[in-house]
Amino acid sequence: MNTNLTENMRKSLSIFLTLILFCAGLASAQIMTPVRWNAKVEMTDDNHGAVVLTATIGNGWHMYSNEVDPDLGPQPLEINFPKLDGVTLDGKPVPSKAAHKEHDDMFDAELSWWTKSVTLTQKFTATKPEFGIDVALVYSACNDQNCIPPARSNFSLSGTAKITAPKAEEKKDEPKAAESQTETTEATDQPTAEGADTLTSDSVAATPDSIAATTPAAAKGTDLWAPVTYEDGGQADDFSTTSLWYIFFTCFLGGLVALFTPCVWPMIPMTVSFFLKKGKDRSKSIADACIYGVSIIVIYVALGLIITGIFGASSLNALSTSATCNIIFFLLLVVFAISFFGAFDIKLPASWSNKMDATAERTTGLLSIFFMAFTLTLVSFSCTGPIIGTLLVEAASMGNLWGPAIGMLGFSSALALPFMLFAMFPTMLQAAPRSGGWMNTLKVVLGFVELALSLKFLSVADLAYGWHLLDREAFLALWIVIFLLLGLYLLGKFNFSHYGPADSSVGVFRFFLALASLSFTVYLIPGLWGAPLKGVSAFVPPLFTQDFNLYGNGFKEYDDYEEGMKAAAESGKPVLIDFSGFGCVNCRKMEGAVLDEANVKAMIEDNFVVIKLMVDEKKALPEPIKVTEFGKEITLYTYGDRWSYLQRYKFNANAQPYYVILNNEGELLSGPFSYDENIPRFSAFLEKGIKGYAK
Repeated sequence: MNTNLTENMRKSLSIFLTLILFCAGLASAQIMTPVRWNAKVEMTDDNHGAVVLTATIGNGWHMYSNEVDPDLGPQPLEINFPKLDGVTLDGKPVPSKAAHKEHDDMFDAELSWWTKSVTLTQKFTATKPEFGIDVALVYSACNDQNCIPPARSNFSLSGTAKITAPKAEEKKDEPKAAESQTETTEATDQPTAEGADTLTSDSVAATPDSIAATTPAAAKGTDLWAPVTYEDGGQADDFSTTSLWYIFFTCFLGGLVALFTPCVWPMIPMTVSFFLKKGKDRSKSIADACIYGVSIIVIYVALGLIITGIFGASSLNALSTSATCNIIFFLLLVVFAISFFGAFDIKLPASWSNKMDATAERTTGLLSIFFMAFTLTLVSFSCTGPIIGTLLVEAASMGNLWGPAIGMLGFSSALALPFMLFAMFPTMLQAAPRSGGWMNTLKVVLGFVELALSLKFLSVADLAYGWHLLDREAFLALWIVIFLLLGLYLLGKFNFSHYGPADSSVGVFRFFLALASLSFTVYLIPGLWGAPLKGVSAFVPPLFTQDFNLYGNGFKEYDDYEEGMKAAAESGKPVLIDFSGFGCVNCRKMEGAVLDEANVKAMIEDNFVVIKLMVDEKKALPEPIKVTEFGKEITLYTYGDRWSYLQRYKFNANAQPYYVILNNEGELLSGPFSYDENIPRFSAFLEKGIKGYAK
């Protein structure tokens, strides 16, 4: 390979790797943990000591001090002591060094912060020989490019003191209490980007009166809303990385499908032939084709970033449960399906593509190739637009901040790959299938798939608001008809008028596609009578919406936290809490693959009271409830708001599905357990709760 080819390939590879690393950096930005906390107790004399809190701050980061006014923007450092057993505090926490003060351009305010590290000391006086102290920290940090949302770390400390009792009450055999020093590593340090799976909470030190008053155990002095203490890190497994890979590969497959549409496939040999004829040597042609492919990737990733920028992280996270957004998505996918059926074409203005084409002719070098790629993007939009729209809807509705960008990276990589490969190996073009009627068949098949997927989004809105327009039977009936019609279409029984009369001759591949569609139809039919249909449990409405069920309804589930805790106390059983959501795909997967498994189901029925709380339930509370979170007052309007706040306040998380096992006082026995379809692991999680309750 000559020098020109090596140099051009190096440039193309450099651009591609830079793009990959950039997107990977964006994806990893949501899991940064720039501040690590350590806490310990040090006794200074027989009955006086101090809680020593040390923050280690990453290079380039600064953590805001407790002197910052919360109204200015960033979360100030807050140190709370929700539990003081046998101690009284002396004064306020004292930092080891003064905070640096400076005008912050980002917030346009005079702010103070620490860098590298800082130690804060809170003095106390012990009033009992054995004492306990719980510490709750809330903080935020920034660097020159990013800020983490308010994060929380919790510690449970204990120690002993030499308390001198009055002489009249002294006991002869009273043992001496040794001076102790207890050190605790941080329980939780999970700063969470908006849209990620976990969320830290700085609620008020005690449960808000408006919520605590509804707790049945309040009369006995038990606070069922009190935050739990975790033994091993305080969070369920974070599957945000897994979801990003899922988005990437799903969109990559979508890109492969888009390749075979009549707007894209015929362009491949034309474009590759143009590069091969235009270049003075083959190495230059290969390099141009690679730059062309990289340009396609850059264009589509930019589209994903624009989507993220327009909606913002919090909006993307809300899409998965918003009824309005899900109805819009439903209508969009129906429009896309009708377009694929041939009723109309979704096209961008012709002037756009003409302008790009003219620009490509006027320019030279890399810029000319980039505008050629832009022209392809615009011209092929009538076929790729519905596919891109569907993929962006899926990626955005998962609530992941970088989902649209990662999705477009996968889609464009599949779209760009053939242009590079065919330029490197032009003989492969001879073996590639020629354009023909099979492309129209592919569009119609995609139309049926789009129509089926659209019902998923309508179902989310229907479940969240309790309309009962699309319960499980209705949903399955529509799917059965859709996939039956798809099978009949593939067998040549009918065709849409836009594509001409039906073709009675059916190829082998088309026959097997019809066989798969009709078999899937037969598989769905028992679901009308309550069959679990584990293979599609992630998409169809849950079984509790089924009116007629020959297979039984499974274990009883309470939908109110306090009611379920009261029932558990009366029956003498531990509580399995399932934080779920109507729009949660992974929740349906866990229910179908794990909770409905015979042995797991029997273990739950025999040993637990189950409380299932839907964090996206839209049913209004009798009266709005005001609580304090992150130093600001928020209002809970729906039951979904209330259960989401419970999860954040008590369990320091906001992931669904999210399983924990509690005793009758609301204390943690086992968990947390997040999305993992490993039945032995979930069984071990249940067994730990059973054994913990027995103790």
